Amino acid sequence: MIKALVFCLAIMGLTVTGFAATPTSSDATNTKMNQRDANGQTLTPEDQVKGSGADVELTRKIREEIVRNDKLSTEARNVKIITIGGVVTLRGPVASASEKSQIEGIAKKTVGVKRVDNLIEIKVK
Repeated sequence: MIKALVFCLAIMGLTVTGFAATPTSSDATNTKMNQRDANGQTLTPEDQVKGSGADVELTRKIREEIVRNDKLSTEARNVKIITIGGVVTLRGPVASASEKSQIEGIAKKTVGVKRVDNLIEIKVK
């Protein structure tokens, strides 16, 4: 039984202690940022799951506008958007200050947003 459990965990990319295996390319997967976020003191998209339908709808509208903007990099289109009580938190790496500003602008102009906490980081090349 234990051998079967260990085998299943190995197939899923987990160790016996339950931590995910570290990807080989941490730049591409934002591994360091994800590890930082795992400490429970930083808002993550999982925190929004506890929120209201209105918050989910705000996040959807913001994501839709960001994805529509074909001038943004792939990284910028994938920033984390967490909405709780109408307060939007933006997190993740982008290529430039311009992208950071554009994403914040999209969030701020979305009807129903009370405040935007822009924690987006400009990726150092």
